[in-house]
Amino acid sequence: MTTLATDADRPLVLIVDDDDDVRDSLQELMLSVGLDVRCFSSPRELLDSELPERPGCLVLDVRMPGSSGLDLQYQLASRGNAKPIIFLTGHGDIPMTVQAMKAGAIDFLTKPFRDQTLLDAVIAGIERDAAQRAQAQTVKQHVGRFTSLTPRERQVLHQVAHGRLNKQIAFELGISEITVKLHRSNMMRKMRTISVGELIRAWEILPADIREKHQP
Repeated sequence: MTTLATDADRPLVLIVDDDDDVRDSLQELMLSVGLDVRCFSSPRELLDSELPERPGCLVLDVRMPGSSGLDLQYQLASRGNAKPIIFLTGHGDIPMTVQAMKAGAIDFLTKPFRDQTLLDAVIAGIERDAAQRAQAQTVKQHVGRFTSLTPRERQVLHQVAHGRLNKQIAFELGISEITVKLHRSNMMRKMRTISVGELIRAWEILPADIREKHQP
C-alpha cells in the first residue's frame, strides 16, 4: 500500500510532439533527472488515453498536424484539466505566445533551447500543479465538512464568519443566545476548527457559489 501511495505522488511529465526524434530526446532528458514521463504523438492520442491522477505538467509542441498544441490547451481547459503547460515551437511569434500565456501556459520556449531551461520550466510546472492539487484537496475537505452542517448551523457559520457576536446572531435568527452557542459548538466541531480565526479561514476557502447560496 505504501508503494502505491508513493507512486501516486510521483510527478509525471506528459510530452506531446509529432516528431519521433524530438519525443525520444525529451523523454531521455526527463528520465535523466529521475522524472517519470509518457509520450504522445498527437493531441488526440493524449485525449484518448486514460491518464493517472498524478502531479506533473505537459510539454507540448505548438505546431502539429491536425490539432495544435494550442487547441489541446483549450480542450484540456474545457474538460477542467488545469495541469500546467510548457509550449515548444520552432515558429514562435508574439501573438501565439500571448494567446498561450493568457490561457495559462507557464512558459513558451523556442527551439533550440537549453536542456536546463526546459527542466527549470518543468520543475516550476510540477510545483505549481502540486500546489493546485493540494489547494483543491483542501477545498474538497472543507466542502465535505460544510455539507455535514444542518441548515441552522450553516446560518450561524455565515454570521460568525462576518463578525457577528452571539447576541447579534440570536437577534438576527430569532433564537436564544444559548441556542446560538449550542449551534456554534456543534458547527465548529464538524468543521474541525478550534478558533474563530480558523473558522473564518475555513469559510473563505469554500467556493464563492456555496457561500452565496447559503446566506441567510
